[in-house]
Amino acid sequence: MVDYAEGSGKQYHTGVGPEDIGKYVIMPGDPKRCAKIAAHFDNPVLVADSREYVTYTGTLDGVKVSVTSTGIGGPSAAIAIEELSKCGAHTFIRVGTCGGMQEDICGGDVVIATGAIRMEGTSKEYAPIEYPAVADLDVTNALVASAKEQGITNHAGVVQCKDSFFGQHEPEVMPVSYQLENKWEAWIRMGCLASEMESAALFIAGSFLRVRVGSCFLVVANQERAKKGLPNEQVHDTEKAIKVAVEALRKLIAADKE
Repeated sequence: MVDYAEGSGKQYHTGVGPEDIGKYVIMPGDPKRCAKIAAHFDNPVLVADSREYVTYTGTLDGVKVSVTSTGIGGPSAAIAIEELSKCGAHTFIRVGTCGGMQEDICGGDVVIATGAIRMEGTSKEYAPIEYPAVADLDVTNALVASAKEQGITNHAGVVQCKDSFFGQHEPEVMPVSYQLENKWEAWIRMGCLASEMESAALFIAGSFLRVRVGSCFLVVANQERAKKGLPNEQVHDTEKAIKVAVEALRKLIAADKE
């Protein structure tokens, strides 16, 4: 492959090198969330700021850890995990937001993905569609344990990943409305918990790269509850999901030391 970084030793898109990051990385979508997450680390330092990719590195329990934003969607998320894994990272937790799909999932809850519906394009350039997008079991168990210990209402299960935000929220205006609406109903009948945009690509890329990947999300709201006239509180503060991810990292670090 051509060295687009022209011998700098840094990754072309993220701007990081092996010396810049830890082996454990939290991955939000929004670059502005990186500082908020890094505040949970000891001695965090901004090490790179390139395009949608902002990276801070610090320590947790004496172990070097990082946070790198991915931007929105599978293509940029896959670039991030590819470049970070090339620099030696082996454990990744996506922290983001989602929309609830089942009636019992409310704004302010946390969803932990065990797997993802591959209704997006990036993962198809890694693996045939028959290959499942599944979260790493150790990371998922750490996330569930973290949420339970903190008393945070959480739901673990399959999430749906798409490429079009507005295809989810305004499917009826799209030329392929017949497909979007029918599949959405199928996902709900199958018990899909929530909709978001990055986990399928990260899980599939992670499987290929042989790294550990998990995901947790703040539920912003639930459009299915709104459709049925049920209370539908909107929550935008991601701190609960961040705490779930940070404490899960602590558990993984401790287990790896053993």
